[in-house]
Amino acid sequence: MAEQHSSKSIMWAVIGIAIVLIAVIFPLTMKKSTSAADTAGGNDEADIRIQPVAKFELTKAAAPAAAGAPKDGPTVFNTVCGACHNTGAAGAPKAGDKAAWAPRIAQGKDALYTSALNGKNAMPARGGAADLSDAEVKAAVDHLIGLAK
Repeated sequence: MAEQHSSKSIMWAVIGIAIVLIAVIFPLTMKKSTSAADTAGGNDEADIRIQPVAKFELTKAAAPAAAGAPKDGPTVFNTVCGACHNTGAAGAPKAGDKAAWAPRIAQGKDALYTSALNGKNAMPARGGAADLSDAEVKAAVDHLIGLAK
């Protein structure tokens, strides 16, 4: 009978310890969160938890105001075309490379103008500078032809 009495006291001791632990731990787990997402004012907790860490918005920059006078061929080449034609990037024929330009020049200036104005292969129309006039693009093509002769 003594064994039965000690088993009951151990059982009650374990139950008492469990109650004390629950009484201490439960309020700690119910602590109100005060994160930045909670203070954002969103009502749906799931939306708050899945918010992105940062936001990145890409907008198109406004074209710079024209200086009034059209740009000459070397200026357009140095500011727009030279990025690829000086290095040969994306298969662009290098400026001054007579061997690379000979078959292109043989097609005629009109074909080169059309390629520069409308784009060809990896080259975008007008070399990616949509604000260039037809005359400015043609002047840049003439400059490139002059470098290759």
